[in-house]
Amino acid sequence: MLERILKQVQDGSMSVEDALKQMAPFENLGYAKVDHHRKKRQGFPEIVYGENKSVEQIIGIGKSLQAQNNEVLVTRITAEKADAIRSVCPEYVYDSTSRILYWKRFEQLRIVRQGYIAVIAAGTSDISVAEEAAVTAEVLGSKVHRIYDVGVAGIHRLLHHAEEIQQATVSVVVAGMEGALASVVGGLVSHPVIAVPTSVGYGASFNGLSALLTMINSCASGISVVNIDNGFGGGYNAALIHQLIHKGEC
Repeated sequence: MLERILKQVQDGSMSVEDALKQMAPFENLGYAKVDHHRKKRQGFPEIVYGENKSVEQIIGIGKSLQAQNNEVLVTRITAEKADAIRSVCPEYVYDSTSRILYWKRFEQLRIVRQGYIAVIAAGTSDISVAEEAAVTAEVLGSKVHRIYDVGVAGIHRLLHHAEEIQQATVSVVVAGMEGALASVVGGLVSHPVIAVPTSVGYGASFNGLSALLTMINSCASGISVVNIDNGFGGGYNAALIHQLIHKGEC
């Protein structure tokens, strides 16, 4: 990026003032300090957690990120808030299932074309969290295979997709109730598994705590666990693994 900026200053297409703004490590908007060096440090731009932020704040942060990145991803956005943002910024896309609002500059976006991430959901009730994982990974440039409603209550449904799951680079397993699906998948594959417990279940599931504890205590190797309902965390970590393994194969 630095080389591009210096060349633009040299050829006169960018002013020194604008160059200094782009090279600054963050932009202070008053209500937020937008981290413009996040992609250099971590591989992906800063992701915006949209819950409890106002429409005006999200628009301001989004415009700041758009100026220096090829993708912007905002999580936990209601349909009403998305409509208000898109009335000002129609280039954004809203996915109502995952509650993700995003923008991509397709012609410059880095896309990994080798391998894929398997996002596996135990039940239909888990799909909103699974889609948060899937859409996150896709916006960040990874290919995703969705395998839904394959919980352990009907294990034959999961085994029907065993080969597809085994061929993945990394799997994200999303499950509520007792959360046993992560252990089953972990015992079938030789790649990393990221388990995402959900708050789906009756009283003794304790809003996802039961699934969380089951996943943490899994006897299957290679399983890492993120927080309850944190589909974003599962998708982000999976994209990091997928793109690190296939680095240079875009």
